[in-house]
Amino acid sequence: MSAPVINVLFLCTGNSARSVMSEALLTSLGNGRFQGYSAGSHPTGQVNPFAIEQIRQFDPSYRTDDLRSKSWNDFASPGAPKMDVIITVCDNAAGETCPYWPGRPATAHWGYADPAAVEGSDEAKRAAFAKTFDQIRRRIEAFTALPIEAMSFEAVSSAAKKIGEMAV
Repeated sequence: MSAPVINVLFLCTGNSARSVMSEALLTSLGNGRFQGYSAGSHPTGQVNPFAIEQIRQFDPSYRTDDLRSKSWNDFASPGAPKMDVIITVCDNAAGETCPYWPGRPATAHWGYADPAAVEGSDEAKRAAFAKTFDQIRRRIEAFTALPIEAMSFEAVSSAAKKIGEMAV
């Protein structure tokens, strides 16, 4: 019998860039062990096209048509997938009062600068998105290398927090 898939929810304020890229990277790099999800406290309603571009460049087979900006309340309601781990990826979301999450998910904060806040040329924006995407990828690779299926709740929580402290 195969191990259950580990559900991870990435939270941000707008759910248009960092959290969406994290969702896609975890699902892609997780090789069926992990399923990434993303949401925001105040979703913008659309995924940033530069985030979509990064995801497509990394994994052309990843279905970006299914990505959307959504509220974190979608994951706190009855019938929502049970989350095993919840990771905030922006400082604003980390400081907000989150909804009640069913079950007992491990939590951590992996902060990144907001590439969507970069102003200037499209090339400057692409460079910011590429830098953040690479930082997320490095943390996701460290996370997916963990033997999470054999770890206690406390060990998963501690390891996820240490990954958030990694210099990226």
